Amino acid sequence: MMLRYSLPRLASLALLPATLLAQAPQETATPSVEQLRLINRGASQPAYPVVYGPVTTQEVKEVLDRVLAYIDAETPKSLVDRETGKVLKKSEFSSPNARFPQTHFGIVSYEWGVTYAGALHAAEATGDARYGRFVGERMQLIADSLPVFAERLKKAEAAGDPRPWRVPLRNLNAPHTLDDSGAMGAAMIKARRADAVGDEIRPVIDRLVGWIAEGQFRFEDGTLARNRPMPNALWLDDLYMSVPALAQMGVLTGDAAYFDDAAKQLIQFHERMFVPEKGLFMHGWIRDMEPHPAFHWGRANGWAAMAAAELLSVLPESHPQREAVLAIYRAHMKGLAAHQGGEGLWHQLLDRYDSYQETSASAMFVYAMARGINRGWLDPLAYGPATLLGWNAVAAQVNEQGQVENTCVGTGMGFDPAFYYHRPVSVYAAHGYGPVLMAGAEMITLLQDKGRDANVNDGSAQFAPEPDWRNFGR
Repeated sequence: MMLRYSLPRLASLALLPATLLAQAPQETATPSVEQLRLINRGASQPAYPVVYGPVTTQEVKEVLDRVLAYIDAETPKSLVDRETGKVLKKSEFSSPNARFPQTHFGIVSYEWGVTYAGALHAAEATGDARYGRFVGERMQLIADSLPVFAERLKKAEAAGDPRPWRVPLRNLNAPHTLDDSGAMGAAMIKARRADAVGDEIRPVIDRLVGWIAEGQFRFEDGTLARNRPMPNALWLDDLYMSVPALAQMGVLTGDAAYFDDAAKQLIQFHERMFVPEKGLFMHGWIRDMEPHPAFHWGRANGWAAMAAAELLSVLPESHPQREAVLAIYRAHMKGLAAHQGGEGLWHQLLDRYDSYQETSASAMFVYAMARGINRGWLDPLAYGPATLLGWNAVAAQVNEQGQVENTCVGTGMGFDPAFYYHRPVSVYAAHGYGPVLMAGAEMITLLQDKGRDANVNDGSAQFAPEPDWRNFGR
């Protein structure tokens, strides 16, 4: 049984203050006597604000296809001449006028690393070659462009340019942060393993993962840390900016030290930043801050959830820390499920329900839960309904143009609620696109498993075979 109600499509919310997006309490319509009889008999259902119950894999793919069409049109496919706009051939890339065209999204960023990973995941789940081609074309362009911009960066630094970071691809040629290296490094390894790009990308992979392993500031116990916005800071975001790349490098090289480091990061972040009574991580942690405020920002918890799922996906069953990682993941999923909103999305601050509902974090949680069900880490009876509801709510945030609405813009670490409540949202916040692709791809895998067919039973979504009503009550 499938019930369909559609929300009116929201107009573009680019850069609206978050106060305008806070979810006001919804009045529940009072059914008539006849409607109440129909509901009680299961012949009618409440007017849910999003699709309630099962969807088909084709319906999920249609959402992903819209996203792919949009990002494919808005991500560079070649270099162009700065003055004429002419598309350059590879032999012309060394021109001093060569640059990337102006599009809504750049070709390299941590957000786009997640997008490439999501497209590769969608290619595997759907069998649609367009997703892999989207990644392969951009990865090849990166590989072909890197030497040109490496030379330009060298000249800029030699000339004392005060802003060398303006040189395209600087983050890949000379990484300085985990944001520069982790998500793109993981995506490049996945692309290489999927043969979406050739061995010419390997030196870049080594450089990016080398920064994580050797270049990034760490605490004495090896925990990856930063010195902003104040000294000795942990950002929960950094679990995704390190763990997936380390884990993927372990697969690529066979070197168990990468798995060891990835597991250590998750465990040591958890020791400092997980709040057991909430089942949630705090966003930021500062050494020697006491007492320590705990703000459970949605997307930061999304980064942690995806990092754990990505690690468990490749961590050897025999690894000595696997059970510890799995326990962390399960405790987090339990906490996240308890904080899901009634419309299917999660909130900007997860435990503050007057903060606005946010799409990128919600998609991250759907991915992490769906993968857990698919891999046997989570019970589908317990987590399937929340995962399905979450996907249906996320899908409603993808507009007809393929833009992902209600995504919070880039956000630093804060220690007061107003900072998080008033972050703007925008369809041009790149953080939403990769998580939607990853969530949808994992949902397709989930829905294709006939052993877990979802149904609406007694009016509610269930992940179990429908009962034999002839034996009902026996």
